[in-house]
Amino acid sequence: MALRQGVAGWLSDVMAVLSPDQNGSQGNGTGSDREHALRVATAALMVDVARADHSFDNVERAAMLDLMAARFGLTPDECSALSDEGLRASDRAVSAYEFAQQLHERLEPDEKAEAVRLLWQVAYADGRLDRYENSVVLKISDLMFVPRGQVMRLKHDAAVAAGATPAEEKIDPTTR
Repeated sequence: MALRQGVAGWLSDVMAVLSPDQNGSQGNGTGSDREHALRVATAALMVDVARADHSFDNVERAAMLDLMAARFGLTPDECSALSDEGLRASDRAVSAYEFAQQLHERLEPDEKAEAVRLLWQVAYADGRLDRYENSVVLKISDLMFVPRGQVMRLKHDAAVAAGATPAEEKIDPTTR
C-alpha cells in the first residue's frame, strides 16, 4: 500500500509540473510557474548529462550553477536550489523524455538550441566528452527536434570553448 501511495504521489508531482492547466500554463497557472517548470526541466536534463559518465563531480556542478546563473539570471542560492530540484526531478524520472518533451512543446526553436548549447557545455565541463554524455545530448536534442546540423555546430562551439580543437576532439573511449 505504501508503494502505491508513493507512486501516486510521485505521479501527482510530475503531472503538476508537466501538465498545463486550463490557461495553458504550468502548475498554479501563473507565468512564473511555467518558467519555473521549464527551468526545472532544463536543470534535470543538465543533471542527466552530467551523470551520464557515472561521475557528477564538483567541476560539473559548478559549471551547471554558472550556466544557470547566466541563462536564467539567478542568484547563487537560487541556482543551488534549482540544481537540487533538477537533481530530485531527474532521480524521480524514468527517462529524460518527459523533460525533453516539455521543452520541445513550450520553447521556440532558438530557445531549444540554447538548451542544447547548455547541455553541450555541461558535457564538456570536465574538459573531455564522454561517449555517454555525447549520446545523451544527441538523444535529448533529437527528442526536442533540434536539427542535427545545428546540434553539431553547438557541439563544435562547446568543444572550442572547452579548449579542445575541433580536429582533435574525440570522444573518450576509455570510460565505462
